[in-house]
Amino acid sequence: MERKMMSSKKQSFLRSVCALAVPVALQSMLQASFGVVDQVMIGQLGGVDVAAVGLAGKFTGIYNVVVSAVGAVAGIMVSQYMGQKNTAETRRSMALNLRVCVLLAALFTMAGILVPEQIMGLYIADTATAQTAGRYLAIVSGTFLPAAGITILSTYLRCMEKAALPLWAGLASAAINTGLNWILIFGRLGAPALGVTGAALATLLSQLVYFAFIFVMYLKYRERAENTAPGPFDWMQYLSMLLPLLVSEFMWVLGENVYAGIYGHLGTDATAAMTLTNPVQSLAIGALCGLSQAAAILIGKRLGDGDRETAYREAKKLLFYGLAGSLLLSVVILYGSPWYVRIFKVEADIRELTAQILTAYAAVMPFKVLNMIIGSGILRSGGKTTYVMVIDLMGTWLFGVPLGFLSAFVFHWPVPMVYLTLSLEECIRFAVSLIVFKRRGWMNQLKA
Repeated sequence: MERKMMSSKKQSFLRSVCALAVPVALQSMLQASFGVVDQVMIGQLGGVDVAAVGLAGKFTGIYNVVVSAVGAVAGIMVSQYMGQKNTAETRRSMALNLRVCVLLAALFTMAGILVPEQIMGLYIADTATAQTAGRYLAIVSGTFLPAAGITILSTYLRCMEKAALPLWAGLASAAINTGLNWILIFGRLGAPALGVTGAALATLLSQLVYFAFIFVMYLKYRERAENTAPGPFDWMQYLSMLLPLLVSEFMWVLGENVYAGIYGHLGTDATAAMTLTNPVQSLAIGALCGLSQAAAILIGKRLGDGDRETAYREAKKLLFYGLAGSLLLSVVILYGSPWYVRIFKVEADIRELTAQILTAYAAVMPFKVLNMIIGSGILRSGGKTTYVMVIDLMGTWLFGVPLGFLSAFVFHWPVPMVYLTLSLEECIRFAVSLIVFKRRGWMNQLKA
């Protein structure tokens, strides 16, 4: 009887993981497909346009990561308060984090619209590429506000274990994005051929549709308000979660932008090659990011309920799932990269560099995935986000950035070796994260 109960619990946990991880992974891949479709279609126009879209994506990436940090805090709070069955605190957590996201969206939108070319000039010296990237960024900045709503409302639906709902919204918007790209980039169905501008407009319109679907689903499935008002809000607890995550994510993505600057100063070919790897990297990470989301929600609920031993045991299982999945995808990328680069009508040198970078990516991908699960999911679930901040800052700024500058500008290695060298910081980050995980200091129950 005891064995049957244990087997039933294992099956229940696996079902919960799949119910959360699979829709989230598919949604993330669909979200990544916005950039993938842009890259594949823009890839038919030449290296300058490819590099321009990739560089604009670096700035939008800063916004996405910062807003994701707020979404992560919302996920921590909502999952723990749902574990405590505290509806009033759940709703207040949603409202507060949504306001913070809207404020950040307004700031980034103004920057992207008012000074787009100046921002892009920080990434690359080539004037033509910077101007093209600026035009793209000025339009794509209009997606920042709807993206804020998508992030917070999707987090809420996932915590309710209705992760399939954001997936359907993402599927609809991805289909719209693909169709509009085909029409507006190449001038189909009587529309003018707008190239990079058309790709930006397609992304903007599809994101607006995405938000509209998510908002309707949230209104339909949200929990009804309790008659009792929540108690005094613990601002110290909130800020102790939010500020370390904002610092961590901002400094991490700033490091990624420094990496982009390093590639940009290695030449347009190097920048284009790195840009062409972005779709593969986005889809590969997206395929397994559901495990990170599942960890944040499921482990958060366990901690909110006070069940520390089950939380620790299930966290170890999620790490094993991530390792197995990442090794499988690394093999796929390794053997599929020669076929992938043939999609793009770019110079042979760019295709060769792209294939070499993807080989390096396949080597470090397991560490990237494990860091995503343990850092973005498990260690954050208890709300002690300072641990994650210290680990991320150390990995990026003590190891990644210095290694990037040394390999690029002192040793003058080619871009695939530069990428592999600076990616070694992922190994160091995982080793430190594993030590923190085993000490269990991250396991914490939020106060209501």
